[in-house]
Amino acid sequence: MDKQELGAFLRSRRERLCPQDVGLPTGPRRRTPGLRREEVAVLAHISTEYYVRLEQGRAPRPSAEVLAGIAGALRLTDAESGHLHVLAGTAPARAGLHRRDVRPSILALLERLPRTAGFVISAVFEVLAWNDLAAALMEDFAPLAPRDRNLARRAFLGPARDGATPYGISDAAEFRYHVVTQLRTTVARYPADQDVTGLVDELRTGSPHFARLWERHDVQAAPMLTKTFRHPTVGEVTVDCDTLSLTDRDQYLVLYTAPPGSRSAEALDLLNVLGAEAGHYSA
Repeated sequence: MDKQELGAFLRSRRERLCPQDVGLPTGPRRRTPGLRREEVAVLAHISTEYYVRLEQGRAPRPSAEVLAGIAGALRLTDAESGHLHVLAGTAPARAGLHRRDVRPSILALLERLPRTAGFVISAVFEVLAWNDLAAALMEDFAPLAPRDRNLARRAFLGPARDGATPYGISDAAEFRYHVVTQLRTTVARYPADQDVTGLVDELRTGSPHFARLWERHDVQAAPMLTKTFRHPTVGEVTVDCDTLSLTDRDQYLVLYTAPPGSRSAEALDLLNVLGAEAGHYSA
């Protein structure tokens, strides 16, 4: 149980709610934003003293029933509720380290996918495996060291950190936000993994933007359904984005496709022929 993170998460969610959000009268003007602690306690059917101690990181581990009440009181989403249980230590525990080995069946699948740029990322956004079309669309990851294949590090600390967009993508801001929310849940699952905590510390120290987003304690981003790459050789390529969770290893299979007959589909076909040396991004 991470008492300090649990308290910070509860406080961040309480301060975002207004009385009318939970069916309470607005009342007189408030000096601080959000619900009062006693209001959350009443809605969650627990004592105010116990809830205050939870936010301060001084309370014993709450039961699943108490967490369910708090989740309802704070109007948490399913993802936020799951994160709450992880922080409280009531969710099933994972192994101490996140996995970087990709199943052979997934590696074979990547090579068989037609007209699809596909790659696998770890729980900390390291590109672990990819097919030729992904290398042609983004970059050839083969000569890069593992730390340089990390998309989180590239997004916040790489050449794109000063306003440019990694791989010329159209949704760089959304992607950076997605990175932060995913890493927030990853740290909660692997608090003893120094590769995980070290990456977060590096990003918090090296990127004020990451640090600001990190302090929001968000754990769920809107799904990215489409993305446009501005490729140096074939121009704009708009793709549909599908991300499949490989739950046994806490990894993700990312697939980029384009509608048949579209200009973007033709661009992917051309990249498939030209290969990874077709062009490289400067940012």
